[in-house]
Amino acid sequence: MNYTHYDYLDLAPGASAARIETAYAAVLERFQYGATDAGQDLSGLVRMIHAAYEVLSNPDRRRHYDAQLAAEAAEADAELKSTLDAQPAAGTRFVQDVPGTLRAVMPPLAA
Repeated sequence: MNYTHYDYLDLAPGASAARIETAYAAVLERFQYGATDAGQDLSGLVRMIHAAYEVLSNPDRRRHYDAQLAAEAAEADAELKSTLDAQPAAGTRFVQDVPGTLRAVMPPLAA
């Protein structure tokens, strides 16, 4: 699964600048406090939180990032649509299809 900068800051896309500031402080505090208590090394995650904040707090970088996310989503949607629109392969079996050998054995068992 690919995480976005919004995921790292626990934000919905379109969040206001004030909400970004608040979320950044809250998430950073939560992870730094948790690392101290558990003795874990969360430096990689904290770096990702900082990187997410740097992008989302800058309006120009955020606009570019949002455009990139939109392009990736459109590409994924197009790929899914083409997969779903593809004709099923010849000889596709359905759940209702009963193999001939089982069909031949069933009537005597049912009697």
